[in-house]
Amino acid sequence: MLTRRQFGMGALALGALGFTTTSATHDYTSRETFDLFDRVFHSSGGVGQPGDTNEHGGLAWGQSYVLLGFMRMYEAYRDTHYLDRLVENADQVLANRDSARGVTDHSGRSLPAWRAMHPYTVGKTLLRDAGGTPLLEVRSALSYADEAVATVTAGSSADRFSLEVRNNRTARVATFPDLSLDPASADYAVKRILAAYPTPTMVTARDPRDTPAGGVIPALGPVPLVSEPVIFSVHTGMITYPIAAFARIVLTDPSLWRRYKSKALEYVSAVKAAAAVHDAEWRQTDDGRGYFVWNKGTPLAYDGTEQPTNQSLALGQTYAELAAATGDRAAKDRARRLAVTFSRELTVDAGDAYVWSYWPTFGKVYQGFDAASGVSEYTPSLTAGARQIEDLSHGAIDVEFAVAAFRHKIFYSGRDMVRFARTYSRNLVATPGADGIATANVRVDGTGGSTTAGQYLQAPRWMAVADWDAAVLPHARAIYEGRAVEPQQGSYLACVAYLNWQARRGS
Repeated sequence: MLTRRQFGMGALALGALGFTTTSATHDYTSRETFDLFDRVFHSSGGVGQPGDTNEHGGLAWGQSYVLLGFMRMYEAYRDTHYLDRLVENADQVLANRDSARGVTDHSGRSLPAWRAMHPYTVGKTLLRDAGGTPLLEVRSALSYADEAVATVTAGSSADRFSLEVRNNRTARVATFPDLSLDPASADYAVKRILAAYPTPTMVTARDPRDTPAGGVIPALGPVPLVSEPVIFSVHTGMITYPIAAFARIVLTDPSLWRRYKSKALEYVSAVKAAAAVHDAEWRQTDDGRGYFVWNKGTPLAYDGTEQPTNQSLALGQTYAELAAATGDRAAKDRARRLAVTFSRELTVDAGDAYVWSYWPTFGKVYQGFDAASGVSEYTPSLTAGARQIEDLSHGAIDVEFAVAAFRHKIFYSGRDMVRFARTYSRNLVATPGADGIATANVRVDGTGGSTTAGQYLQAPRWMAVADWDAAVLPHARAIYEGRAVEPQQGSYLACVAYLNWQARRGS
């Protein structure tokens, strides 16, 4: 925990670096500012309201941060108003689970979690003949696939056709001339489309017929693609983490039992049920690791591969809170295994800070794979691999998990916490631009530039490690003061709550 002297030293250090720290319209470490943000955001009707669905990720990337903000504000001020606010919103969020709404995921199941589609999932359409018989399933794994259209035109003969798949949002187009539906033909649509992968709209195809034969073509004209619904472990983790934190706070504090215990127990059941939706995606090894995969055939771009680090650790946050709330051994074991996996992804740079990649280095996406491997239905090959370094915003999830595992005595040491804090203070802290306003680099190794607002405005979410470095709080606060941030989105409420939380811890 920072003392007043350490806090002041951190602020002075930032001033010496030339950061502007005064143009704010709000005191971002005051509860009055958070309460204002709460009122304005919820009256705005903006994406991420508690009554929204998660069809487009609004709950996972909007309301989840609001719920987390309530928990950090309670921890900062010990005012049960913030517990009441969480209950008010969380009840609405839980009422929008798929099982409560009566909607299903891509497999036809109606489950106690929150599905999503646009812009994340694979889009599909069935090309049919004039009589309505399905002839060819066309799929696009490019983001915003539900804004894609498959258009069939005549080919060079009566048994040939051409196919164009155009994404109207991105203006990307893939064209496949003179296809056949005869499996024996060199121009058989499924094989030709596969051989052309990757195309600009990431098209693949499947023949739905029991006995495929030539001599037929799909009806001419355009057919829109429709995104398939998927329940993401990262969404489940982001939404349930603050709800599980509420349960932990209540169940470990007898003074809160009379008013909140029954609600906390209700939430424990709901959170466990939501987390269990992802049991089929869980993998663990004999050497203590654990992680999540997207099973092959899940309508996602990288089905059949290991999930990004932040997407596994998002649900790890929930496991850590469940373990602390109830002593759940299975949850603790999963949190520990996720922590072991993440620890093996960390490298120490020259500044004694941790650096890691977005995709796990042991995974197929990082390493790359070819079509012959049969890894993925919707991404048949990825020969180059994806080796980008983790970014500030997603990295905040990773660090949040690590600190939760440390504080709940599941894994990690104080030395680890110091290195995570240095990731912020030595790599993410950026030299200010001509305006003199504090900013942050995009990636945890200090690369990527410092002009991406979607990254630097998430900096206060790194407050979890501020206890281990005096520069973290004043720098993140300076970003908000210099930018005069207003309550446009849910994550800004979490950020203001975190600034309050850490400022109170340092007082």
